[in-house]
Amino acid sequence: MVVTIVKVYVKAEHVDDFIAATVENHKGSVQEPGNLRFDVLQHRDEPTCFTLYEAYESEAAAAKHKETPHYLKWRDAVAPWMDKPREGTPHRVIAPTEKEQWQ
Repeated sequence: MVVTIVKVYVKAEHVDDFIAATVENHKGSVQEPGNLRFDVLQHRDEPTCFTLYEAYESEAAAAKHKETPHYLKWRDAVAPWMDKPREGTPHRVIAPTEKEQWQ
């Protein structure tokens, strides 16, 4: 499993636009082959800050995500709404183990 956690800071006047575009991206992402999870989170105490939790079966599936029409549309739409560039951090999954994932 490959997990990337993306932190996004959005200009206050574009929060609603960002949410709408990101929900659309989420809907497409969860339909992708190899997608295990795609969560969109808004920080409770800082409503202009969002976290995207993306889990894919493999590096290849995660890379394919960045070629999909819904991702490319999202990327281009939200770029001018960001307060600063998004920060994606890849993670190595410790638990659940691959065996536990499929039980």
